[in-house]
Amino acid sequence: MCPLFCYGDMERQEVIKKVWELAEPVILSLGLELVDVEFQREPRGWVLRLYIDKPGGVTLGDCVQVSEILSDLLDAKDFIHHQYHLEVSSPGVDRPLRRREDFSKFAGDKVKIQLKEALEGRKNFTGLLRGIEGEEVLVEIDGKVWRLPYGKIKKANIKYEFDV
Repeated sequence: MCPLFCYGDMERQEVIKKVWELAEPVILSLGLELVDVEFQREPRGWVLRLYIDKPGGVTLGDCVQVSEILSDLLDAKDFIHHQYHLEVSSPGVDRPLRRREDFSKFAGDKVKIQLKEALEGRKNFTGLLRGIEGEEVLVEIDGKVWRLPYGKIKKANIKYEFDV
């Protein structure tokens, strides 16, 4: 068994990759979409968290079904070498945007994008998503359309604003 401190970033990324490859076909077969996979150390221990979605949103039943199926599959494959908590959840209103198709699918929504390195002196962009063209994500901020390199995106989320 691996001590709790042994997972470096490369090992964590490898676990995430393997989980994604194992989980996505199962999730797709249930009519759902795999949005994101996280594997991280939290105060209560290691957590493997999967975010799923479908048009109209996911239900608790969807999350339970995916959790039960994946729990058995992960146990059988046994590539995570210490204890962890499995969580399956909705991506919530601040849904992450990871794949190229997400930037087309959510065109017209307000987004917050953080780049790995500055573009014209800034890393953070919050505005209206205009889509993706080639290798650039288009975001409109105050009438200006910014062309953000897709490969330089560190984090991107829907920016939902509640009416108060």
